[in-house]
Amino acid sequence: MSPAPATAEVPVAPDAAAPRGADLLVRTLEAHGVRRIFSLSGNHIMPVYDALLETGIDLIHVRQEAAAVHMADAHARLTGEVGVALVTGGQGQSNAAAALFTALAAESPVLLLSGHAGLGELGRGAFQELDQAAIARPMAKASWMVARGADLGPDIGKAIRIAREGRPGPVHLSLPVDLLEQRLPDATAAAPLPLEPAPDAVAVAAGVAAQLAAAEQPLILASPAFCTPHGRPRLAALEAATGVPVIGMESPRGVNDPGLGAFAEMLAAADLLVLMGKALDFTLKFGAPPAVAAGCRFVVVDPDEALLARAAKAKGHLLAARAQADAGAVIDALAASPPAPAPAHAAWRAKVREALAFLPPAWAGARAEGRVHPVELCTAVRDFLAGHPGATLVCDGGEIGQWPQAIVKTDQRLINGVSGTIGASLPFAIAARLARPDAPVVAVLGDGTCGFHMAEFDTAVRCGAPFIAVVGNDARWNAEHQIQLRSYGAERARYCGLLPTRYDAVAEALGGFGALVTDPADLPAALAAAHASGRPALINVMIEGAPAPVIRRG
Repeated sequence: MSPAPATAEVPVAPDAAAPRGADLLVRTLEAHGVRRIFSLSGNHIMPVYDALLETGIDLIHVRQEAAAVHMADAHARLTGEVGVALVTGGQGQSNAAAALFTALAAESPVLLLSGHAGLGELGRGAFQELDQAAIARPMAKASWMVARGADLGPDIGKAIRIAREGRPGPVHLSLPVDLLEQRLPDATAAAPLPLEPAPDAVAVAAGVAAQLAAAEQPLILASPAFCTPHGRPRLAALEAATGVPVIGMESPRGVNDPGLGAFAEMLAAADLLVLMGKALDFTLKFGAPPAVAAGCRFVVVDPDEALLARAAKAKGHLLAARAQADAGAVIDALAASPPAPAPAHAAWRAKVREALAFLPPAWAGARAEGRVHPVELCTAVRDFLAGHPGATLVCDGGEIGQWPQAIVKTDQRLINGVSGTIGASLPFAIAARLARPDAPVVAVLGDGTCGFHMAEFDTAVRCGAPFIAVVGNDARWNAEHQIQLRSYGAERARYCGLLPTRYDAVAEALGGFGALVTDPADLPAALAAAHASGRPALINVMIEGAPAPVIRRG
């Protein structure tokens, strides 16, 4: 979705007393409730920096543009607000745009604002001239360049509405610098736009209720948009009201998400799957046997007609019902008027919950000779977080990130999401601590992952956002190493090695707290010391490079 811009308007003679386009921009953001912007400076956006001085909006200045988008993404997921990132043009925008892919897959409402070469110079070889809207378009719900100074306010309002409505997701706007500098005598901040009216959720919910009542072993699966502090209580309320298991899915591991225990067994046994905004995609093995029973029926509720059509094509006569509707509204309506309890549902629900909570008994004795096993690392993190209600867990990395998802259960969690992209954990942790300053944040990540945004420790120190990074250091890109072992054999497992770097010393050099751990018995004290330091902290744990867990019973 990309609204066609109006004919470009080159600024005319200025009125020195009138507000600038940049002033209109920030006043509109403030009118829409924006309280914080994550940014990296650059030539094209300095008028916005100047205009922000007249607002109450906090600006967090980062060290790399993708980090600004990751922080905006985390802020959106944790607060329910639209997260805003502001970067300059050219490679500043292209660096930032790459991170939109993570937000898109996570269904996170993010607004990326990028400076842009001036309209009056386009086509003449302007400084950092790029078709920035086209760069972002594949990774955003909408992407366009503002074409007139007077449109800066209305376009911001439109972008925020698009980010929030239907299936949430990121939107990008390019801001020509001459429009930001243009004087606009009649400009006023644009008021928030109402969301598009949703179809009748009550009627859709009634149809879903009828399908649930006719099934013996149904599952309700929800999209990543509901795997947030605001979404999970709605899913819990739906399960309590209907007696049907309700499961949020946000992991790229899908049916093999270790955070869902032995879920794969229950999926294969279900006779009805209700997809509440949950795409029928690779995370569900495309709904094909044996991951899903051959006769399992589907009900799909989604705001996106294209995803409804995809489900219809994939399932044919097994698609019992579909509705283009806001999944959240239908979830709430179904919770308010649930179907009559079916006798079989109570036993089925108990069976599913037992499977979801399953952890292999052998993990209790997991040890690594001369190193720390991922189970030992995560057990220490679990015990630390148990003493800090309201804490946030961040999980990142190809292999190590899967272990805390299985072992550490928290109400507040951020993971890389369906995109499978790694590297966002340090920006995520900073934004999480800023969003919830009274509770600790612990990020568990790998050593490869740590290298993406290590410089953001400087950001955390500057903006006063202490968090604890627990780096599982096995001195390699372990996810790819495991692929090599499985696919090509140990004798061909090359090129994925790293050095056993002292990331803790790097954190200390950037103004943080650092600790090196080689013995699991030292982890509790290291976590306590990191928390007590009041500084951004990194605990460098030398771990056994174990593959990610795939949980099965029997």
